[in-house]
Amino acid sequence: MSNHKLFAQRVGLVGVTNLLLGLSGIILLPILTKNISIEDYGAWAQVLVTIGIVPATVMLGLSYTMVRFLPSAKEREEKQEIFYSIFFLVLIASLVATTLIYAFSSTLASVLFNGDIAIVKILSLIVFIECLNNLFFNYFRATQQIKKYSSLLFIQTCLFLILVAFFIFMGAGLFGALIGLLLKGLIIFLISGYSIVLEIGIKYPRFIYLKEFLIFGLPTIPGNLSSWVVNSSDRYVIGIFLGAAFVGYYSPGYSLGNMIRMFVTPLSFILPAVLSKHYDDNNLREVQTILSYSLKCFLTFSIPAVFGISLLSKPLLTILSTSEIAEQGYLITPFIAVSMLFSGSYSIITQIIIMEKKTKITGIIWILSAALNLGLNFVLIPYIGIIGAAVATLFAFAVCFASTSYFSFKLFKFNIDFVYIFKCLFASLVMCFVIIEFNPSGTFDVLATIAVSVVVYFVLLGLLKGFKKDEIMFFKNMLNP
Repeated sequence: MSNHKLFAQRVGLVGVTNLLLGLSGIILLPILTKNISIEDYGAWAQVLVTIGIVPATVMLGLSYTMVRFLPSAKEREEKQEIFYSIFFLVLIASLVATTLIYAFSSTLASVLFNGDIAIVKILSLIVFIECLNNLFFNYFRATQQIKKYSSLLFIQTCLFLILVAFFIFMGAGLFGALIGLLLKGLIIFLISGYSIVLEIGIKYPRFIYLKEFLIFGLPTIPGNLSSWVVNSSDRYVIGIFLGAAFVGYYSPGYSLGNMIRMFVTPLSFILPAVLSKHYDDNNLREVQTILSYSLKCFLTFSIPAVFGISLLSKPLLTILSTSEIAEQGYLITPFIAVSMLFSGSYSIITQIIIMEKKTKITGIIWILSAALNLGLNFVLIPYIGIIGAAVATLFAFAVCFASTSYFSFKLFKFNIDFVYIFKCLFASLVMCFVIIEFNPSGTFDVLATIAVSVVVYFVLLGLLKGFKKDEIMFFKNMLNP
């Protein structure tokens, strides 16, 4: 099997499972917003945001370290040394973080969760489990066990949807939803941990690579933390200035725009391990080809999605949540959708910096982007409300993308087909006229409009001869494992 076909099939498999993952928040949106108060939904959003920040910091950048170094390990003993060295460091760091969250539960509850200490205490347990699960998933990612990873991701997403929905419908409210989140994490921890032990056994490490791992991983912490600031801190700032209810108004529109990330998630998952192996083997032409195809694949789907989601934001939010949330938050979606277009493109281009082991560059870029985002949030939110948070997010991602592109292409270049990008934009603009003409309102109308728009876009792209023969085969392989 050719490298391109294998790569395409792996991307396709991960893409299908990540589609369900990306849709899980949208599926839960009506269940949550129609069964708990807007303040509780805002607190739920804050919980998810908090779960995101802890692994980004306490894991010491070691999840990426595993993805970078484990693919080159040949012997079982070397794999054990790499995995368990990282595992024990993450275990200790996670225990420290969990203890601190639990100890300061009263303070955190008063600032972020309307004084509900029980939420913070259960959050501390969720955070611990999620850190370890993050590491386990990155093991399967690094060893390119894509079927196993996809199966676990599918099980995790189903458990998330089923358990959270069950407790909500049982009338357990926000606390019940968090219990469902914790149970989901525990089940995945047991399954994935057992699978890894069966594969490589158990061994206490000698930590012989500790210095090299920390040198690679620690510089990514400021970048990871700053990435979280850009992606999620707006929820905290909104909560401080406007209250939990406005977090509830903001989050659904953000979630809708954030769906653009679904198109890059499988690529950003596969690329580090695949590119590192080719780069270390000096297959530079293969690296260029994979990067070029990956960016083109992402833009093919994400550009029309940005236009479509932006125009359909209000009717979609009305269907998925409440008319009040739709009225308050539909303008958030276009800003976030464009932000995620920049974010997805960044995720592909930044692989160059990772290959070159220049992670300090990404750290500096994210620190500057985070400072811009946080500053704009504090300036704009008090004056123009939640729209200010969306504007700040767009500016930060645009700066991050532009800076990363500049430094990446100084290190390594690959082809970007700008003519094709203009064809995607033209086809998307024509598609927009179809959406405006339909002007859908109900569920059936919206679904029909989406279906027609997709057909119009791809027919136009075909007429414009957007794809070359080898690229058609590449995309075909993604759909035919």
